Amino acid sequence: MAALDSLSLFTGLGLSEHKARETLKNTALSAQLREAATQAQQTLGSTIDKATGTLLYGLASRLRDPRRLSFLVSYVANKKIHTELQLSAALEYVRSHPLDPINTQDFEQECGVGVMVTPEQIEEAVEAAINRHRPQLLEERYRFNMGLLMGEARAVLKWADGKMIKHEVDMQVLHLLGPKTENDLEKKPKVSKARPEEKDRRTAKDVVENGEAAGQTLSLMEQLRGEALKFHKPGENYKTPGYVTTPHTMDLLKQHLEITGGQVRTRFPPEPNGILHIGHAKAINFNFGYAKANSGICFLRFDDTNPEKEEAKFFTAICDMVAWLGYTPYKVTYASDYFDQLYAWAVELIHRGQAYVCHQRGEELKGHNSLPSPWRDRPIEESLLLFEAMRKGKFAEGEATLRMKLVMEDGKMDPVAYRVKYTPHHRTGDTWCIYPTYDYTHCLCDSIEHITHSLCTKEFQARRSSYFWLCNALDVYCPVQWEYGRLNLHYAIVSKRKILQLVAAGAVRDWDDPRLFTLTALRRRGFPPEAINNFCARVGVTVAQTTMEPHLLEACVRDVLNDTAPRAMAVLEPLQVIITNFPAAKSLDIQVPNFPADETKGFHQVPFGPIVFIERTDFKEEPEPGYKRLAWGQPVGLRHTGYVIELQHVVKGPSGCVESLEVTCRRADAGEKPKAFIHWVSQPLTCEIRLYERLFQHKNPEDPAEVPGGFLSDLNPASLQVVEAALVDYSVALAKPFDKFQFERLGYFSVDPDSCQGQLVFNRTVTLKEDPGKV
Repeated sequence: MAALDSLSLFTGLGLSEHKARETLKNTALSAQLREAATQAQQTLGSTIDKATGTLLYGLASRLRDPRRLSFLVSYVANKKIHTELQLSAALEYVRSHPLDPINTQDFEQECGVGVMVTPEQIEEAVEAAINRHRPQLLEERYRFNMGLLMGEARAVLKWADGKMIKHEVDMQVLHLLGPKTENDLEKKPKVSKARPEEKDRRTAKDVVENGEAAGQTLSLMEQLRGEALKFHKPGENYKTPGYVTTPHTMDLLKQHLEITGGQVRTRFPPEPNGILHIGHAKAINFNFGYAKANSGICFLRFDDTNPEKEEAKFFTAICDMVAWLGYTPYKVTYASDYFDQLYAWAVELIHRGQAYVCHQRGEELKGHNSLPSPWRDRPIEESLLLFEAMRKGKFAEGEATLRMKLVMEDGKMDPVAYRVKYTPHHRTGDTWCIYPTYDYTHCLCDSIEHITHSLCTKEFQARRSSYFWLCNALDVYCPVQWEYGRLNLHYAIVSKRKILQLVAAGAVRDWDDPRLFTLTALRRRGFPPEAINNFCARVGVTVAQTTMEPHLLEACVRDVLNDTAPRAMAVLEPLQVIITNFPAAKSLDIQVPNFPADETKGFHQVPFGPIVFIERTDFKEEPEPGYKRLAWGQPVGLRHTGYVIELQHVVKGPSGCVESLEVTCRRADAGEKPKAFIHWVSQPLTCEIRLYERLFQHKNPEDPAEVPGGFLSDLNPASLQVVEAALVDYSVALAKPFDKFQFERLGYFSVDPDSCQGQLVFNRTVTLKEDPGKV
């Protein structure tokens, strides 16, 4: 019956029936909204109009300090606060002034109470804004950004109605420019592409649409510095929307500032049960980058609370990848460093009546509609004894857990704080047989390390209430959790479990297979760390989840390698060419620039003899129209030699396949310039070259709608091609694993760790940029 009364009450506020029913599922919100509506009805003595009802819903859903409810409801009901803008200002004011009493005069001034904005004032403000931009408006007409005019008018008249400002802008612009013409309706011409050196920059306000980065650009450090993200300043946690204060908050923040000196502190907290992937690169850049940009520090903290899945190799690999990306932690810590303190706090939580020992099984706790625990109200002394018994190993795994008394945002009730696990820990051995969960450990470790900004991906938003609740329940310093969108890539899988399935199926070799998007795999493929960091900067710090196209990452790779990878020549499919009139009795030494666009970066030497090898595709007996390379009557130049060769004879084997060519040569300046110059090798090294393509055929291999048979059915059979007898010039003979080169006309390549003395193995990192004029 009470539910029906509440449903009627909520729909009476203007909520749709569906919205009202959804609200009823949230116990805390429905209770606060019910109280707000009841108080408003008592104040008004009549029904609540829809505009007031909408504000009351906004108030109830966003207010985190119930003590202020009556105060704010009175302002809304009496229409002293009558716009969304005023409500937001009011909520911000009470959030930033947690202590009693509230200065009413100051509050009303900050919230625009009693401020009347006349149509004449709006007209004057819009007219002034238009006059400031009149020349540009007349030139660009309706392509001009009208939002700029509205923003400037709003800046002058903070409490003006936004719709009235927009209407006035529309009217005055129409009066100035007249009706739209056909030219005004044409699409705005595309802006020319940014120079390569600008591509690694982007603003925090940029959006990502359809996997494409867009907008003006700033460096990652510029995005993260100071006010760019509108994060709170250290010690001003209470100004953050959603932050929950207690009577102890201000004292705890004062102590926090005394310890940190107002320093920004972040942390990167990976679980050591798998290899980092491209999504982690964004997290590393964000956490370490935000601290660096604001002269702070960043901890690398291993969340080692699940000993069953943790391995030493993962700890090492994570440290290696953080260093590879160019970051040095202020300190490497472990959740296990704090096991004694965490246990003591769990005991204190029971003492305060905020936790209890429960015997429901794991399957009973799954989902968001699990039955309330029959042990929720057991005596405190009993839970203390049972929790001690859990620690002493008197319960089997799954027989007992310690649960916290709270309801999370997603409706999940009483999350588990401790569970029994009889697995030796890699650092503490057999000292413990109970281990804390993420929900319990994370916020308390942040508190211990006095983290100022706990940066998490959006899936942890549902844990924010437990984060604040637990710190406040124990009266310890409470950091602020900020959520941002994950970074994903099309044509990729990063799930640890699914990568293991790929390995087991023989689809990939291991975690570092160059077709994967783990960081170890990208390093092995030859992706420079600077390129990954630049890619993260281009993506920017977005709130929405971002799924990018791999070619955007590859573009960042090319930008870096173009400036850092020295040139060499290699032939994947060799065709022997014999120069019958070679101009010297022995081989010539040719000086080849390491970077043709900047010869100050040096040269390397390659031999040029009477026998050279070219790509088989650089010769055709019967060329199609437009073919510019070697053919009958069509000579080509050999890059860097200063010579041109012309076909004289084609040598074929018994099967009719071309085995070699006989040519003559001449100086390039002794005749007509050839249509093309091709790469070649002479007296080369034999090597293995691995050519990689996408591992999956569809953009979203995990989507059942796109790939009904599952991701293992979507493997690309051509994702790896091994060229076992490729030829490469002698300049790379001393190359070491991870050394990178641009093989002219072929792409960028990196030396694979499988290489051994006398047998180099190269991975193709990315192809060269496509040249529309190349044939």
